[in-house]
Amino acid sequence: MATIYHKVGVKASTDAIYEALTTDQGLSGWWTSTTDGAGDVGSIINFRFNEIVVQFEVAELVPNKKVVWKHHADMPEAWTPTHVSFELEQTDEQVFIHFKQYDWEEETPFFAHCNLKWAVFLLSLKDLLEKGQGQPFPNDVQIDHG
Repeated sequence: MATIYHKVGVKASTDAIYEALTTDQGLSGWWTSTTDGAGDVGSIINFRFNEIVVQFEVAELVPNKKVVWKHHADMPEAWTPTHVSFELEQTDEQVFIHFKQYDWEEETPFFAHCNLKWAVFLLSLKDLLEKGQGQPFPNDVQIDHG
């Protein structure tokens, strides 16, 4: 199994980060601007990328510490067995977000694409929290010309 792992430091409170990871408004501010369904454990979050809807089930919530999603639908198919986690580590100067998308069956060109796009969106999350404005889809940084 393969894992995407990123660590980003953010100058924001764990409360603000947790809200950006667990509410429709927060998620719409950094990942895709059309998001709905965020809520308690068991909720299904719908992330819309034009005609594609990516669904995650909220699998675990530890307030201000951890958020885990389980892929819920078959789009994209390679994500079906995966989980996404955000773990927050408070230090004196910042909060580190440890992001993982794990249980990938193999490293493929799509895995590489997703790895880089997650980095782009985590920097969008950082901008949302530190500057008040993220770059969610469709205004995200493009990594290719396709």
